[in-house]
Amino acid sequence: MNEYQHILLAVDLSEDSLTLAKRGKALADQNDAKLSLVHTIEPINFAYGGDIPMDLSAIQEQLDEHAHKKVAEFAKQFNIEEQNQHIVVGLPQNEIHRLARELNVDLIVVGTHGRHGLSLLLGSTSNGVLHGAECDILAVRVGKDS
Repeated sequence: MNEYQHILLAVDLSEDSLTLAKRGKALADQNDAKLSLVHTIEPINFAYGGDIPMDLSAIQEQLDEHAHKKVAEFAKQFNIEEQNQHIVVGLPQNEIHRLARELNVDLIVVGTHGRHGLSLLLGSTSNGVLHGAECDILAVRVGKDS
């Protein structure tokens, strides 16, 4: 029996995401597991505390369209089918947890920059995903020092 059945890659679409996806793809291939990808978009009003006296929906739609295009391009490199590409809006750790439960994922792969000191071990998103996940987490070291 394979250790993992369904692996979820949580990517931010930066260059570091390539390292992360290569590791996740290799694990999926080794385990003959389904591979899904999630990219989270934080709503614009989160950045400004929701106190903006203007309608940002057109800008949010443009961000969403851009994300869909980028995710499709990224996923193509790793043969991740369209139905396994997920773009969600909200706080990354909350949305990753929700999607992992919904998809019955047994491994979430996230990136970490491996900074020194316990408090810097994981980035805020990776740390948030780690705490509260109902499945295994693989934190892949990414960045200049990886």
